[in-house]
Amino acid sequence: MLSRAPWRRGERPDPGTLRADLISSVVVFLVALPLCVGIAVASGVPAELGLVTGIVGGLVTGFLPGSSLQVSGPAAGLTVLILEAVNEFGVGALGVFVLIAGVLQLAMGALKLGRWFRAISISVVEGMLAGIGLVLIAGQLYALADAKAPGSGPANLAGLPGLVMRTAGSPEALTALGLGAGTVAAMALWKHLPQKVRIVPAPLAAVALATALVAVFQLPVKRVEVKGLLGSIQPPSLDDVSGLLSVGAIGTVLAITLIASAESLFSAAAVDRLHNGPGTDYDKELMAQGAGNTICGALGALPMTAVIVRSAANVQAGARTKASRVLHGVWLLLFAALFPAALGLIPVASLAGILVFSGWKLIPVQQLAPLWREHRGEALVLIATAVAIVATNMFEGVIIGLLLAVAKTAWETSHVHVRVEDRGAAPAHQREVAGSVPGSVKAGREGASGQERPADGGTLVPGPRAAADDAPAADGGTPVTDGPPLRVVISGNATFLRLPRILDTLEALPTDRPIELDLLDLRHLDHACHTALLNWTERHNNQEGDARVLMPSAA
Repeated sequence: MLSRAPWRRGERPDPGTLRADLISSVVVFLVALPLCVGIAVASGVPAELGLVTGIVGGLVTGFLPGSSLQVSGPAAGLTVLILEAVNEFGVGALGVFVLIAGVLQLAMGALKLGRWFRAISISVVEGMLAGIGLVLIAGQLYALADAKAPGSGPANLAGLPGLVMRTAGSPEALTALGLGAGTVAAMALWKHLPQKVRIVPAPLAAVALATALVAVFQLPVKRVEVKGLLGSIQPPSLDDVSGLLSVGAIGTVLAITLIASAESLFSAAAVDRLHNGPGTDYDKELMAQGAGNTICGALGALPMTAVIVRSAANVQAGARTKASRVLHGVWLLLFAALFPAALGLIPVASLAGILVFSGWKLIPVQQLAPLWREHRGEALVLIATAVAIVATNMFEGVIIGLLLAVAKTAWETSHVHVRVEDRGAAPAHQREVAGSVPGSVKAGREGASGQERPADGGTLVPGPRAAADDAPAADGGTPVTDGPPLRVVISGNATFLRLPRILDTLEALPTDRPIELDLLDLRHLDHACHTALLNWTERHNNQEGDARVLMPSAA
């Protein structure tokens, strides 16, 4: 459903707009509260730091220009990366990482680089989210049973059989598992309940129900540790900065910057499709995210991104201006300041259930089968990126995915068509190189002699014309045989990726027939192919063959 924005820039919002924003801000607050706490616990930091990030996302990023209706806060997509960083470098270093990432986002926004994030392959992004989802699920399965995860993705997966055995023999672990599984079930089934019930957001309802069960029956499960809002804030110190100039630390900063920026801007594009109000200015939104992350880093809190779940809830609740997301930050601040002890009642297993469900939602299960049928290469990039993240880490997995996407694009754009015509035979013999586009290229430029002449406006390649129609053979000799020549027409994009097949076709040609190698229909000829074709011509003529090349002239 589209949300209409009945205002113009500079006008004062009417009371109806303010009322709609107030209601939607409460809805977003109720959605964000359990997610902020759950993501912080799963990231290995105090629960209050998740609320700090949500507060900054509302009061700072929410107030700045960029996207008018999307909501920022801690995101499940960064949970795995932050947990790895905290385990390796400590909680104190987290603020430094987030601070530097925020400064980089500010710089990229100032340099107008926000729009270029839309050039990232969607398969890499979906593969990244799928990999995050898989690692997140594998890690939170331990928290469902009040157990500690071994650490990395492969270790978590390898330890699942042992987790099952330990849980089966522990009544306390089975109790925690029941709460976590009940939370997942409530999240999954909530959309099927009556509309009046669904006024309460699913995450809040699931956590509230689990918390009530623990309180009423005094269940022996782990609960969230409470340190207080001010006690949890840990601004980075000089000691935290020292020793962070390692490859791992730099990779973590770059990964936070890339993932947070990409997720925010992709979320902005999705939110723009949900309403017909002002669209997103991507560069300003990137700077708004950078400002928020800079402040989060200075407070030692989690990094923030724009989150599609909260943003969609904001739009669907009827939000019309940025006031709704600013107010949601106010409600988070009031809750953290007035009811800090309430966090200590929440069972950890219930928060783990929310994140298991969130991790599952990150995996594009329904889209994978159609993608495999229609764009198999894209599906392979998606799967490879996800597997790489699970097998290595976030940064290396994304880099592998980007390299695969570039290699796939290079391969697909290097379509080349090779046609061999025997003018002395009927019908003409044709042969295509695998991966070429369907169909054949018509000649249509033949002169009275039956030989092609170069056409005007051809694609330029390095070097002058190698030969003309009336030129002698490339080695300066005379044809070794009489009769019509074999004509080889190469069209499309000749790159080194297709060079083996091109040379296989040429080397299969006889040496006792004149050969015309026509390159006039090429749209692109890279240096490797240019050199290889001229070398083949020279070798062919040195073997008493007669070959000449028709090549577009340089202009």
